[in-house]
Amino acid sequence: MLNLNLTTSEMFLSEVLCHRDYLDIPKINSLFMELGEKSCFELCEKNNITCIAFDALSFCSELKLSPYWAFSFLDTKARITEYMVELDEVSKLLNDHKIPLIALKNSGIARTLYPFLGASPMGDLDVLVLKSDFRKAHRILIDHGYIMKFRSPLEEENLDAAERGGGAEYSVNLKSGHHLWFELQWRPIAGRWIRAGQEPAAEDLMFRSIKIDGCYTRLLSAEDNLMQVALHTAKHTYVRAPGFRLHTDVDRIVRSIDIDWYKFITEVKKIKVKTAVYLSLALAKSLLRTPIPEFVLEELQPGRVKTKVLLGWLLRVGLFDPDGKKWSRVGYIIFVCLLYDNFSELFKSIFPSEKIIREQYPNDNDKPLFWLYSVRMLGLVKNRVVVK
Repeated sequence: MLNLNLTTSEMFLSEVLCHRDYLDIPKINSLFMELGEKSCFELCEKNNITCIAFDALSFCSELKLSPYWAFSFLDTKARITEYMVELDEVSKLLNDHKIPLIALKNSGIARTLYPFLGASPMGDLDVLVLKSDFRKAHRILIDHGYIMKFRSPLEEENLDAAERGGGAEYSVNLKSGHHLWFELQWRPIAGRWIRAGQEPAAEDLMFRSIKIDGCYTRLLSAEDNLMQVALHTAKHTYVRAPGFRLHTDVDRIVRSIDIDWYKFITEVKKIKVKTAVYLSLALAKSLLRTPIPEFVLEELQPGRVKTKVLLGWLLRVGLFDPDGKKWSRVGYIIFVCLLYDNFSELFKSIFPSEKIIREQYPNDNDKPLFWLYSVRMLGLVKNRVVVK
């Protein structure tokens, strides 16, 4: 396990985020009493985990909680319950048009692996379809009342650009009045620093996916699911919003379904993402006591110096307070560069093949290659990302 040297406040946050079946109740009681209810509530609110904390604290019979704790839990439960209904409705709608759909990340976890919806906060639903089905699925969603709208100002709000980028976002108001952001992806990771040709193909993931009983929604296989959430956690550089609660995705998958660790290690090495996945697993084990075998971490750990630099940097920017300032523009780029397993992978990501870069800039195909690479480099620095 990593030596994180957590403060009392951080230990409290870490403990209440553990899986509800593996809570250390005496320790939570002690930390709560030491910090005081007001301080604990403010910490949870700041880190956007109040609903999860209430679920944990409700097992502590010695504690008398003020009513405001339950509000976050019940509000989350009502909202996520409606999200799950909408997920199944959309999956049925697409299935009627012979389009299979996989629920990604917390969407799939809440739907089948960790059905305690009041303790499963999420800001959106993420789903995966095949690229060949992407445009048809888009049209079905639009006809269903969805509006294509991106939250990031860096994204172009048109279908061609969305397809090139790996997916689209949609805004919709549900029947109860709850708002939902819905992400339709054909790339399982879709963005930041992982190359399109590096991540697992949607066709392979779909072939290995699992049918969820009682609906048309599908779930990634155990190993693919863990890989996807580990890379998604890395995409948020482990600490940026929604922050350290992302590590519960790793924890809930590992505790809920058998992982073939040898197969998992093979796949991680195959697509050359050892560094990023190692940190996701190591942080989950250290923060949440996730039962990840030591041999897995040993197989995936990058060099000791690199591990020390990356971990030290994460501790300096802070594992908690996800909405706080974390990196400067240059610092962020350097940190993300270090997530690549080697310089060759970094180089291929910054300077993709001519075919890929011309696909990314379809309106400038008459321009020379060096001009396209120059535009790309300026965009990477400006947008603080290593790959679009």
